[in-house]
Amino acid sequence: MRWIEVCLDTPAEEIDARCEALAALGAEGFVIENEADFQEFLENNHQYWDYVDKELEEKFAGVSRIKCYLADDEGGRGILKAMREAYPAISISYVADSDWENNWREYYKPIEVGEKLVVVPEWEEVPADGRVPLRLDPGLIFGTGSHATTRMCLAALERFAAPDLRVLDLGCGSGILGIGALVLGAERCVGCDIDPKAPDVAMANAALNGIGAERFQVYAGDILSDRGLRKELGSDYGLVLANIVSDVIIPLSAFVRDFMAEGGFFICSGIIEGRQDEVRAALEHNGFTVEEHFCEEEWHCFLCR
Repeated sequence: MRWIEVCLDTPAEEIDARCEALAALGAEGFVIENEADFQEFLENNHQYWDYVDKELEEKFAGVSRIKCYLADDEGGRGILKAMREAYPAISISYVADSDWENNWREYYKPIEVGEKLVVVPEWEEVPADGRVPLRLDPGLIFGTGSHATTRMCLAALERFAAPDLRVLDLGCGSGILGIGALVLGAERCVGCDIDPKAPDVAMANAALNGIGAERFQVYAGDILSDRGLRKELGSDYGLVLANIVSDVIIPLSAFVRDFMAEGGFFICSGIIEGRQDEVRAALEHNGFTVEEHFCEEEWHCFLCR
């Protein structure tokens, strides 16, 4: 089935009234794109990222618009006619069901990482190149293997994965780092993320790799503020991973040693260009030695002990 995407540029103060008017004409399922809302969202949630894609910012620059979708049939075209009579400046385009359901998959292909791994979307064939496959269902949670910070962490952890290694993945997202350690041979991994959806997503990705709850467990919560959660995560981990952002890594560095085994390693990334010295100073203040410093694109990763 084909759909008509209807777009109407609208002054921000008139969005609610125009949505009501369009609904009275038979339209429904509105999508609101508003620069003010976008900037407010960024400001209120800045602790979760150091970087916002420039294309995304440009998409919302100066924007205040309403979108809705009509079936490309007699009924939908009748509603469109009424909408055009009320708002002649409406613009339209056409979208097929298949575009929504499947086209996004074309952007995800197998990605070789480091010397050993290849990250493979679940619908793709595993390349016959001898690398260890890490199956993943890309979703709404961060961690597909395509971002520089994830690639650097996966490449760095390769050397540590061994049958007796216990791993803690802080800010685990999709679970990609912990699962990577497990498919490379680590004994067990515990993950934690502030996003309540993370446990289900990460465990589903683990299942794609034949990994069950006996080797992988994921918690949801904020370890910076929840002492009980920090205690529940345990200690004696040979490898701790944190691919988050600088504003979380800096306070987190005061707690990480409590999770680690003697002689353990801490790999942290998500550090945008310009924040690396600040993060290094916090790590060293909390007793870490930065043994290796990786940089890719505009991102930094530290291997510490």
